Amino acid sequence: MKTVPVEESVDMVLCQDITRIVPGEFKGVLFKKGHIIRQEDIESLLSVGKEHIYVWETQAGDVHENEAALRIAAAISGVNIRYDEEIKEGKALIAADNRGLLVIDSERLIATNSIEYVTIATLPNFYPVEQDMEIAGARVIPLVVPEETVATVENICGSKPILNIHPYHTLKSTIITTGNEVFKGRIEDKFGPVMRGKIAFYGGEYLGQTFCPDDKKLIAEAIIAARYKGAELIILTGGMSVDPDDLTPAAIKDSGAKVITYGAPAQPGNMLMLAYLNDTAIVGVPGCAMFFATTILDAVLPRIFGSVRLTKQDFAAMGEGGLCQRCEKCTYPRCYFCRV
Repeated sequence: MKTVPVEESVDMVLCQDITRIVPGEFKGVLFKKGHIIRQEDIESLLSVGKEHIYVWETQAGDVHENEAALRIAAAISGVNIRYDEEIKEGKALIAADNRGLLVIDSERLIATNSIEYVTIATLPNFYPVEQDMEIAGARVIPLVVPEETVATVENICGSKPILNIHPYHTLKSTIITTGNEVFKGRIEDKFGPVMRGKIAFYGGEYLGQTFCPDDKKLIAEAIIAARYKGAELIILTGGMSVDPDDLTPAAIKDSGAKVITYGAPAQPGNMLMLAYLNDTAIVGVPGCAMFFATTILDAVLPRIFGSVRLTKQDFAAMGEGGLCQRCEKCTYPRCYFCRV
């Protein structure tokens, strides 16, 4: 590159986007890369502080920022992801091609961002995304970088991209509600409508709701029966605390399911239980999910419907950010809660 005074730049071609910022009003491209400078453009360039422009003179082994951004975007983008071929202010914008769960190889993302001049900004791992949502942006800092810089990113990614979208699967889902108070008709079940709404949000196939008394054996049998009928997700409501009559956790264990966690470092939602009976996910839902719009259940369900099998370590990691601030207007998942 060589530096040219703006006053001497008429008829020259810009090799980078020129950004204009008006605080609180506008931020965007004043002139795009490739624009041929006209005499009437000089005052506009001076007004945004550009007394000089760069003219890029290609050297062997150099990669322009636009080409670098596109190559990095191509390397990191996996299934159900697309990137814009039009570079904006040096950035390649990456978006979701489908609704689903954003899954990031965090270790390799850190390795890539550790390469000098390479920057990739993304939404958090396991973020539930909608179709066409912007999920990442990739760029390099200088106007040109060595070919080796881009090649290193491509080698890190290889045939396994860093970013992927897992579409939500149409899981066959059932609800088992426990507790004598509901089973005997003393109170109306309030959990069912809430859970049906969450199943519908992810496109699950609702199989129905079963009511059980406070009987550990009957609850375990209901779990096994639901699994036998093809349920891929079993949601249990009621009986999740440590009171003597709360038998749901013990019944889940007695069903033969492998318990991943009983209790989670998240509030609201401490008493959540997750287990797997073969490939069927079994979720014991704490009572708070009937009252609060957002609980740890809302961090767990996207992963279940996105076919990501949770581990004890996943729950341990949710502790940092696991304290909900209970905002007056909930914006979840656009917050830190459970490090979505």
